Amino acid sequence: MEKIGLIAGNRKFPLLFCEAARRKGYSVVAIAIRGDTSCAINRLADKAYWLNLAEFKRIFEVFAAEGVKNVAMAGQVSPARLFSREVKSSPDIQEILSNIKNKKADSIFGEIARRLESGGLKLMDSHIFIAELLAEKGPLTQTRPDAGTQGDIDFGFELAKSVAALDIGQTVAVKDKAIVAVEALEGTDNLIRRAGRICRGGMTVVKVAKPGQDMRFDIPVIGLRTIQNLVKAGARCLAIEAAKTIFIDRAASLRLAEKKSLAIVGI
Repeated sequence: MEKIGLIAGNRKFPLLFCEAARRKGYSVVAIAIRGDTSCAINRLADKAYWLNLAEFKRIFEVFAAEGVKNVAMAGQVSPARLFSREVKSSPDIQEILSNIKNKKADSIFGEIARRLESGGLKLMDSHIFIAELLAEKGPLTQTRPDAGTQGDIDFGFELAKSVAALDIGQTVAVKDKAIVAVEALEGTDNLIRRAGRICRGGMTVVKVAKPGQDMRFDIPVIGLRTIQNLVKAGARCLAIEAAKTIFIDRAASLRLAEKKSLAIVGI
């Protein structure tokens, strides 16, 4: 079987990648990041190598020893670790960071991608084996947005695209055409919690891809945890960019959304 390398971040995305790649006849060699990657990677990948975040250069050694040429990145590493002692004390990571003009996601991931490819590895689109999980356009729930909510979707989409173009975040929360919250380093779940506290429910959350989104890394992902947080925050609607957003745990997510009258729409 052809070997595929996986640099696995947190949550369920890398696990689904493993399952899908193996179903399609590939052998998966995973680099698991201590402190982020789920232990389930041990049973889902054919081989899993556990590395500390600071051991970037070992990735090349592992993939070379395994004869891996094609690699994907799936799942995030917690953004808060950017300011950790581990990162600050790692010469390898500091050398990477010193070569980029800022610490925006595209700058960091782009530099990592460049180094992987300069090391003889081909970086694949992260959704290559799970394209069927990309959200389609149109209503995804029976619950539909009313006219006011649709106005918030349209308003939020343009602003979310502008924020994403600046590589600040990919998500905004809107209520009555007022921007309640904009995602930054804290991530979507924390944005939802913060917006819920501010506006006390009734908001619409809009999540988009960056203009010219590089599908090799940092693509938008939602799942059951996203929906649970929206329900707790009293959200009215979730709008996600079609064909660019991975929708994990769709059946369970849609059941919960319908039960709580939360509209989900692909835009």
